[in-house]
Amino acid sequence: MKIQNLLVIAFVTFGLASVAQAAGNAADGEKIVTGVCAACHGVDGNSLVSMYPKLAGQHPEYITKQLTNFKAGDRKNPIMAGMVANLSPEDMLNLGAYFGSQKAKSGAAKVNGAGSVGEKIYKGGIASLGVPACASCHGANGAGVPAQFPRLGGQHAEYTITQMKAWRSGERANDPAKMMRMVAAKLSDADIEAVADYIQGLK
Repeated sequence: MKIQNLLVIAFVTFGLASVAQAAGNAADGEKIVTGVCAACHGVDGNSLVSMYPKLAGQHPEYITKQLTNFKAGDRKNPIMAGMVANLSPEDMLNLGAYFGSQKAKSGAAKVNGAGSVGEKIYKGGIASLGVPACASCHGANGAGVPAQFPRLGGQHAEYTITQMKAWRSGERANDPAKMMRMVAAKLSDADIEAVADYIQGLK
């Protein structure tokens, strides 16, 4: 199946899921964050530790889906499994609403700015390998598409690298239609590091 068809399937899948989700309560989500999430992700969702993702400004539906996947075991992480163990579906909606309401702080690329390999992969993909542009799903500035594709702009490069390698190895497998696994499988370590650095500098 072609990547383009997979993009359509993923878009529809996320879209249908989002329709079924009710809106969360950000104020209630904040109470959970201060007691559970802040140590790794920051009170405002702007993690200062590069191994932990920035969650501020992320689409609420995406946050809720990831938390649900951690609890169900569809996404495996021993730390997060413990964190979500006592969260209810309502709690997860509330956390999505809270983090989504926070302002994301920008980062800076180390070497992959304009004209770099990272930019070329992000904006144009790698045609010879059948790798689509990251921007086709996540947007030119990394804002993503609400409910369908997550925000990437400003994300820590270290975290992005870890996730891309997890997709590539199959360690992470909660992507609709195996889309991210298929993309990551075609990328080298150098490709992943370059595009992750570029993403870190997106605003």
